[in-house]
Amino acid sequence: MDLNTIEAYVPTADPDAWREGDAWLAGGTVLFSYGSQTLRRLLDLTSAGWEPVTEDDGGITLASTCTVARLWELGDPSAATTARWPGLGVVRPCCDAFVASFKIWNLSTVGGNIATSLPAGPMTSLCAGLDGVAALWGPGGTVREVPVVELVTGDGRNDLAPGELIRSVRLPAHALRARTAFRRLSLSNLGRSGVLLIGRRDPDDAFVLTVTASTKRPVQLRFPAAAGTPDAGQLASAIDAAIPAGLYHDDIHGDPAWRRDMTYRLAEELRLELCSDIPNLAEGA
Repeated sequence: MDLNTIEAYVPTADPDAWREGDAWLAGGTVLFSYGSQTLRRLLDLTSAGWEPVTEDDGGITLASTCTVARLWELGDPSAATTARWPGLGVVRPCCDAFVASFKIWNLSTVGGNIATSLPAGPMTSLCAGLDGVAALWGPGGTVREVPVVELVTGDGRNDLAPGELIRSVRLPAHALRARTAFRRLSLSNLGRSGVLLIGRRDPDDAFVLTVTASTKRPVQLRFPAAAGTPDAGQLASAIDAAIPAGLYHDDIHGDPAWRRDMTYRLAEELRLELCSDIPNLAEGA
C-alpha cells in the first residue's frame, strides 16, 4: 500500500528527531499493509546498523531491527548456541507462527512485531515467554527497561510513550538455560494464532507459563520450586485467578470461550511435558 501522506523519509534512530505525525520504521510490514491517513514522516531505524544478535555469559540481546529470518537462524537446533541455550528451542516454532512468506520473514522485525502489540504477535510470545526485557529509548535521552510481558498492555496497545522506540530485547541466561515447550492452536491450518502458550522449567525447577494470543495481553504465571510443582487443579485455579473472562480475546480467529478452554488444555499439556518427572507432582489432585 502506498502511504500517500508521507512527506519525508528520515534515516535516524534518535528519539529527539521524533515529532507528531512520525512513525518509527523497521520492517514496516504492518505499516504498509494497513496504511495511514495521519503520518507525515517515516524515521528509519535500520539506518542505525545495530547488530541483530549479540551474546554474552548473561544471555542474548536481540536488536529491535533483528528480522524474523535472522532469528530463525539463531534457533537452529544443530548450532552451538542452541546447545548452550536450550531455551532457544521455542524460537523456530514462534517464527513459524507468523505463517508468512519468506518475503515477510526478511522484513518483519522483533521490535516491530512487539510494538504493533497484536495478541497473536509471536515475537511478543517469544520474548515474554523467555523473560525478555525491552530497552526503550525516548526523547530527551530517557532510557528505561520494561519486561515484554508488561510492555504489551492490550489489543494494539502498549506502554510506549510518544517518541519512544524499542532499542533491543534482552533474553536472560536463566530463561535461556531452561527447558522450554511450545503449544499453539488456530482455527485453520494457515490461520492466525488463536492460542499460544510457552512453558518453561528453569534450572532451579521453577515452572513458568506464559499465555498469549488467547488473551488481549501476555499473562505469565510463576510457580517457584520452593512452593512445589502445581498439580492439574492448582494450575487451573492459578489460570482462573490470573485471567478473568474479559481478558480473553474475541475476534474472527476465535471466540473467548474456545480460547479459554484451549488455554486450560494446552497449559495442562505443558505442565505434564515439563514437570511430570518431579517427585512432588500430585496428579489429578
